[in-house]
Amino acid sequence: QVQLVESGGGLVQPGGSLRLSCTASGFTLDNLHIGWFRQAPGKEREGVSCISATDSDAYYRDSVKGRFTIHRNNANNTIDLQMNSLKPEDTANYLCAAAPMPLKCTGPTRFWDYWGQGTQVTVSS
Repeated sequence: QVQLVESGGGLVQPGGSLRLSCTASGFTLDNLHIGWFRQAPGKEREGVSCISATDSDAYYRDSVKGRFTIHRNNANNTIDLQMNSLKPEDTANYLCAAAPMPLKCTGPTRFWDYWGQGTQVTVSS
């Protein structure tokens, strides 16, 4: 069965850190373009960070630059998102997605082929 599963979410205080993982089963993530997205209640899904299949290009939305880092771990077949200095506005359900073709992180999300169910991140004191 082909699926993506996110983990690592939780409740954290402002300024804290979390590391999210996106694990693939039924297929390998190498040679795929990977994206981390988030969706808060009442808001549209938005691209947070994306990495190209060759790891040559990584995108971060402006609001997370310098705080989030995306990392591909082919040995574990995972894509991690290290999130530091978290802010309340980072609160959302975080989802990972994969696609064989290069896609813009800021483009329509419907073109991504595989999606996980998401993991909730809540930043609150």
